[in-house]
Amino acid sequence: MTLGYDLYWSFRSPYSYLVTQRLVALEADHDVRCTVRVVYPIAVRQADFFAHVDPLWFSYLLRDVVRCGAYLEIPVRWPVPDPVVMDLVTRTYPAEQPYIYRLSHLGQIAAERGRGLAFLDAVSRVLWDGSVDRWHEGDHLAHAVARAGLDLDEMDAVRVAERARLDAQIIANQTAQRVGGHYGVPLMVFEGEPFFGQDRFDQLKWRLTQHGLTRR
Repeated sequence: MTLGYDLYWSFRSPYSYLVTQRLVALEADHDVRCTVRVVYPIAVRQADFFAHVDPLWFSYLLRDVVRCGAYLEIPVRWPVPDPVVMDLVTRTYPAEQPYIYRLSHLGQIAAERGRGLAFLDAVSRVLWDGSVDRWHEGDHLAHAVARAGLDLDEMDAVRVAERARLDAQIIANQTAQRVGGHYGVPLMVFEGEPFFGQDRFDQLKWRLTQHGLTRR
């Protein structure tokens, strides 16, 4: 019997990126299925979030992301440009965002087509692994989407035509995320039990094994 879990995931989260390759390998090697549920970053959901946090919050985040990447042997660098544009003076996030809605809606389309995890893996590498600058220009995204078995032009057409529906579904994902037990990403929920953070991967696998996880 195939086991399944829900994955709540954001394109602006370095920790989401850092767990994805392990989730891909888990699904490739074991009889388990990941249901991708894309959510918007906290900066989009709460525009003034970072205006009120202690400055140490972000400085520690940057240090920890680099450390986690080195520990996992996964290259990581903050995307250029940032998927969420910030007003550097007010440390708030304007409603008009040129990148994150497109990325999130494309991720939702991929999930609906059963290619969610492959899409997250391919696209997050382009954003986060430091191999390209200005990931939003040229054909970087198109090649990444093709590696996930999808066509960017066709998906963009769907995204434009169905923006309201895709937005509503992502908001529904965010509601389900809180029901799952946390508001952050990455969040894996298995049998009603939340596993928050890339550092909970081993515990997720342990719990899956308790429930009969088998190799393919």
